[in-house]
Amino acid sequence: MINFNLLILGDTGWGDELLIATLMTIFVSISAMSLGIIIAIFTAWTKISGRFISRLIANFYTTVIRGVPELLVIYLIFFGGSAGVMYVAKIFGYQGYIELHPFTIGTIAIGLISATYSSEVFRGAYNVIDKGQVEAAKSLGLSKFKIFYKVLGPQILRHALPGLGNVWQITLKDTALISVTGLVEIMRQAKIGAGSTHSPFTFYIAAAILYIILTTFSTKFFNKLEDVSNKSLRISQ
Repeated sequence: MINFNLLILGDTGWGDELLIATLMTIFVSISAMSLGIIIAIFTAWTKISGRFISRLIANFYTTVIRGVPELLVIYLIFFGGSAGVMYVAKIFGYQGYIELHPFTIGTIAIGLISATYSSEVFRGAYNVIDKGQVEAAKSLGLSKFKIFYKVLGPQILRHALPGLGNVWQITLKDTALISVTGLVEIMRQAKIGAGSTHSPFTFYIAAAILYIILTTFSTKFFNKLEDVSNKSLRISQ
């Protein structure tokens, strides 16, 4: 049975720790999603308009990351990240030991995973846009930057919003995997609490409820963004 006394706020309960862990989950998710979107934009654009070699590299990246278990990607960043940073540091003369913070590892690993999905979302959003708009913009003498900023960008974002909402949900739940790095997010804190109190059912149910709350509010947030985007489109028409 659930022991609610273990979940109250204060010195006698674990509510404070679970709340802090929830905030950590949100911060990692936002950081990873932001990094993933930046990488995804360049990856998608490379697939669309890049040269053969650059397209090959982009496709190789997305194929490899999506083709291996996500936990394996986290382990590779966890064990190889510090070694890679130290290797680069030695080139510049630094011989000391460098250890990446678990938050950094989680952001990079989940961000790389998130980017592979977001890049396909952006590429799909671009493909549904009428290419005649680009030709019309070119005929008006607009630069490539202005074409993207004024013509393509807003439409890509509007079409990509539903897909990005799904990617955010995946990213949010993938943060549970980075508990292996020692970062105290929801799952890590639930495991600590379960081990300390010998009440695993209580803490894992609490973790499930926290994830459901986060995903529910996330869904409502992205639905609101879609409504605002579609409303602005109807007004402009």
